[in-house]
Amino acid sequence: MKPTKGAREPRKLTDKGQATRARILEHAAELIYTNGVHATNNEQVRHAAGVGGSQLNHYFPTKESLVLAVIAWQAERILALHRSEQFSGFDTLDTFRKWAAFYVGYERAYQEGCSLGSLASEIIKTDLDVHDELASAFDQWRGVFRDGIQHMQRLGRMSAEADSAQLANLLLAAFQGGMLLAQVARDISPLKDALQTAIDYVETFATTRPDGPIAGSASRLASPPEPSKAP
Repeated sequence: MKPTKGAREPRKLTDKGQATRARILEHAAELIYTNGVHATNNEQVRHAAGVGGSQLNHYFPTKESLVLAVIAWQAERILALHRSEQFSGFDTLDTFRKWAAFYVGYERAYQEGCSLGSLASEIIKTDLDVHDELASAFDQWRGVFRDGIQHMQRLGRMSAEADSAQLANLLLAAFQGGMLLAQVARDISPLKDALQTAIDYVETFATTRPDGPIAGSASRLASPPEPSKAP
């Protein structure tokens, strides 16, 4: 995550200080996600985190600094998942379908939505100076997909004619738009359809190897895993 003045951790925190800051941030993120930025105040955060006003002000002197830190926290959770061994660098189409199935298979996805997308849609038009932090988070998220596609191109699994940046934008847009429509419909189908169609399009750039078609060419989202929690 590109460092931002408001989101940067105080220097030389003790272990206890780091734990306190992390506890404040976790509870603030949950409150902001549940109630919204404007409906979340210092008193609620203090009560939820079990800290005093001086402690809250020490780590987050302004609401903007707290929101910036929450953006970074939410983004880091999402990026950590996408960069984990679970998705192996997104170097096969099967991995992209596994990623889609992860979210489609989460039964509360249409209720909870995307934590980062929901936060972005609420605060992007406010007077809070958080645009750069949001832009950096989504750019890094797109970068995970872009890097995976480029890696497949280097391995000969994807045509060199594929525009990795364009396909990465498509995948992220399908996820964000599909998640929003799923929330509105209270039905996971829009997300499933959007992701499957986007990945099917990515698959049109797949090449074949001497030992047969590219892995993932026949995969669909019929048997998704059962994640316990999706960030």
